[in-house]
Amino acid sequence: MLLNIKLFQIDSIQINFDTEALWMLNIALAIIMFGVSLDISIDDFKRLFKNPKIILVGILSQFILLPLFTFLLVIIIKPHPSFALGMILIAACPGGNVSNFFSKMAKGNTALSISLTAFATLVCIALTPINLNLWGSLYPPTKAILKTVNLNPYELTKLVLLILGIPLLLGMLVNYYHKEMAKKINIVLKPFSVSVFLLLIIIALYDNANIFKNHIHLVLFLVIFHNLFAYFIGYSTAKLFKLSTKDCKTISIETGIQNGGLGLLLIFSFFDGLGGMALLAAFWGVWDIFSGMLLATYWGRKKKT
Repeated sequence: MLLNIKLFQIDSIQINFDTEALWMLNIALAIIMFGVSLDISIDDFKRLFKNPKIILVGILSQFILLPLFTFLLVIIIKPHPSFALGMILIAACPGGNVSNFFSKMAKGNTALSISLTAFATLVCIALTPINLNLWGSLYPPTKAILKTVNLNPYELTKLVLLILGIPLLLGMLVNYYHKEMAKKINIVLKPFSVSVFLLLIIIALYDNANIFKNHIHLVLFLVIFHNLFAYFIGYSTAKLFKLSTKDCKTISIETGIQNGGLGLLLIFSFFDGLGGMALLAAFWGVWDIFSGMLLATYWGRKKKT
């Protein structure tokens, strides 16, 4: 009974995240994407298109199977509606930019990771709104939430384009016309932008310490299980298509490391910071960095068999 009361109250909690912080998160995400794109060239896309099988496996794993199995997971577990929509939103987001770093640590295919990040960023402009609307509308409890917020797919697409699409294009242009400058900028920009992003998360956690302390147990199992499930989907899908072990690691990490920062941004932009969704996305953003670090360290130290 007590748990039901807590779940009922969870959506009414107000996570301290004002307009100014939202803009800072916007800018931090855009700068991180710009920094990542300074390493991306047209050759990365050419490399992918020379082996279309890898593109299909990456897109299948990240944008089709993960949202589909997340939806099935939601039906089986039946979490609180806002938690369920938070899970669907996270599954609809593209991979997190830190996945490139983890792929390198894991002795995966770093070039493939960077290429898939770039390609996923392009397709997520359309696929993130489509997946969120599709799977969210098929489950009645989450459909009810979508109706109340009147989610506008055009505005959602526009935001994703501004935060990810335009910085990606600008970074690639700098890399194409001024390669040496891109390298110099990236040496400073990448650690700075990631540090600012992590600082924003730490400040947000500090400002909401009591909320996390009192409610984090409600999403702990959901986030950990969902994240491990995503790694499994990525690895097993790549294995099913007989990709190399390096490529399997990379696609597993690309599928398991989702852009929680973008998820939070969408929640505060379109769902008015809905308590359950925000709590789940915030914990995901912290947890998947921790789990990604552990997995990459394990794979990186594991001897070839």
